[in-house]
Amino acid sequence: MSKLFESIKINESISLKNRIIMSPMCQYSSEDGFPNNWHFQHYISRAVGNVSAIIQEATAITPEGRISYGDLGIWKDEQIEAYLKITSEIKKYNCVPGIQLAHAGRKASTEKPWLGHQQLKPNEEKGWKTVSSAQLPFNDTDGIPHQLTVKEIQELVKEWGKATERAIKAGFEILEIHGAHGYLVHQFFSPLINNRTDEYGGSFENRIRFVLEVVDEMKKYMTTQSLWVRLSASDWAENGWDITETVKLCKILKENGVDVIDVSSGGGVSYQKIEVKKNYQVPFANAVKNQADIITGAVGLIFEAKQAEEILQKNEADLIFLGRELLRDPYFVLHAAKELGDDIKWLPQYERAKNNHYA
Repeated sequence: MSKLFESIKINESISLKNRIIMSPMCQYSSEDGFPNNWHFQHYISRAVGNVSAIIQEATAITPEGRISYGDLGIWKDEQIEAYLKITSEIKKYNCVPGIQLAHAGRKASTEKPWLGHQQLKPNEEKGWKTVSSAQLPFNDTDGIPHQLTVKEIQELVKEWGKATERAIKAGFEILEIHGAHGYLVHQFFSPLINNRTDEYGGSFENRIRFVLEVVDEMKKYMTTQSLWVRLSASDWAENGWDITETVKLCKILKENGVDVIDVSSGGGVSYQKIEVKKNYQVPFANAVKNQADIITGAVGLIFEAKQAEEILQKNEADLIFLGRELLRDPYFVLHAAKELGDDIKWLPQYERAKNNHYA
């Protein structure tokens, strides 16, 4: 059997049936943070398609933490029931439901991508004041974010805990902290964004303080669940956050109870220079896996079965996170198994289509 279809044990309670994970991808289709029929069909179709786990799109811990007004949220108890409908259905297909808990920080309050994606000002309809580690906007045209006080940081840490408690009640078994792509946690990591002079800025130890406090707070509510962290391994900009600091952080995260690192990159600063090409982020995953000795996922321009298998065979990652490819093809896993010559189980309703017979 191909390594892509081997099971993997994540912790004492969670094992995945294969190595293909649905990566979190915003749908910008929510109202007041609630999931709806769009989210139900979107996620269940990928569970039917045989991915081993689904990490739900960035789900805001506070209303102000949303990227756009169309983002999902889990900041109030009333939202729990709507998620239960989704997670309970996902589990029926031997798929593990996960959620990415997020706060967009200075990159919040934007229009939906297909309507322009520009930042909406507080005085505009559906806009609000953004916050960050410092008073530096992402784009020159953006509003200056409010620099969080130490008290406000500590309050946000508590909100991550409350969101964790709700997520567990909603049936999620994997909880991922969004620490990548220039959103709030990343805004503390990067010296290009964080120019604070207090205990949350300056040194490496100070810049990672926020995420470690979030991890500790979330772990208070977790029992059998698995804690994952998505990181941008590089700012792709001079003097920014880099792979050396990423590996150093991952070693600490592992010691603090994190099971998996989901390795992405970029998104921190508008002037980043990324050479986007096939497998361009895989070297980062390779470094994290083999230097921090933690279960690691690779992501980014992975769109072929043989490509994904090769990454695993070369020991560059343990898991393959698919984003856009699963938007294009909800049944990528079934097609990949056929391409690699692996005989995996299909749902009985679809079995008669498995072998291309016309009868």
